[in-house]
Amino acid sequence: MTAQTQNCVLIRNGIVVLEDQLVASTIVVKDGIIDALLTDEEAIRQYEHSCGDEANRIDAAGRYILPGLIDIHNDAIEKEVQPRPNTLFPLEMSFLEFERKMPLHGITTMYHSLSLGVGLSLRGDHLLTGMVECIDQYRRERSVIRNRIHLRYEVSYLAGYPIVEQYIKDRKIDYLSFMDHSPGQGQYRAPGSFERYVMKNQGVGIEEVQVIVEELLLCRNQIDWENLRELSRLAGQQGIRLASHDDDSVEQVERSRGFGVSVTEFPINMETAQYAARSGLFVCVGAPNLVRGGSHDHNLRALDVIKEGEATIICSDYHPSSLLKAIFMLAEQEVLDLPAAVRLGTLYPAQALGIADQYGAIAPGKAADLILVDQYQGHPWVTHTIVGGKTVYTADAR
Repeated sequence: MTAQTQNCVLIRNGIVVLEDQLVASTIVVKDGIIDALLTDEEAIRQYEHSCGDEANRIDAAGRYILPGLIDIHNDAIEKEVQPRPNTLFPLEMSFLEFERKMPLHGITTMYHSLSLGVGLSLRGDHLLTGMVECIDQYRRERSVIRNRIHLRYEVSYLAGYPIVEQYIKDRKIDYLSFMDHSPGQGQYRAPGSFERYVMKNQGVGIEEVQVIVEELLLCRNQIDWENLRELSRLAGQQGIRLASHDDDSVEQVERSRGFGVSVTEFPINMETAQYAARSGLFVCVGAPNLVRGGSHDHNLRALDVIKEGEATIICSDYHPSSLLKAIFMLAEQEVLDLPAAVRLGTLYPAQALGIADQYGAIAPGKAADLILVDQYQGHPWVTHTIVGGKTVYTADAR
């Protein structure tokens, strides 16, 4: 981030959510990095003295202090650009307005999920590439949060292969997932479900969607899986983590593992989720599924996967405000204790994406990406969001 951070920040009187416990502690931040966690009053006074009058002192007033949330999959930026079919807003405006909403949800690192595939994304490669370039440019110049790019590649979109390859070589993407939304499998196993989705999402008629389906199935039969393995190897060489999407069988998990994926997103059934987890993959489920009590596609309930101990990551999917709510809901319902619930949206995503050396936990030496959380009418309410030691958002709930 290019914005100047506070040299010294002291956050007192909070309940700090560590990896495995809650601690009443003072957090000392220096130059955007967590310097110390202190419980001894004499040590706190010494730090206050060394920081001087210019230090930014924050009274947490008994609120929880969490690591900033790391959201590895959210495609709501696409709806910011195109809130209704055939209604487009400028890319720069859409990105900036969307970014400003993230701190109030406690999200300090966002992997903006951009789809590359006919009928399932922003219509036209120019919009996809335009948004990638927009995000990449702005994060180099300035940022409110840590903006990352999650490119979701529809493997049957053969014309998209060189686009993905170039983005990997140019290091413009940070996370790559392989999707296969062909009718008759995964999310669209039920007859007609794919057609209904595309017609609703893209505002096309039955004749146009039939053309999309025919072309999609034709292209799927032409997929060169060895080319995709080469794409995977190239991504791995650049340190880009890989994911699969909507796996619905043990066979699909095995194919995904062959590509070198570390995350399986939204497994369709429990057998698949269990096999993926026991094969060493991170299993990601959606926060909206948790908050609403089930899948909008009538697939696997995320709560069941978590209760079975198979899910290791929660993402906001398409609804950013659901992530923090889902974490606290799990704790309130005593499905998990609070540190364990928080790990699903912080530490484990950081581990899965290879950034846990800097992010995902409150510990000396980690980046000072922190959120202070109060309660308002039974809902978690972010009062402060701190990114790299700089307060980027405040809103008192009391």
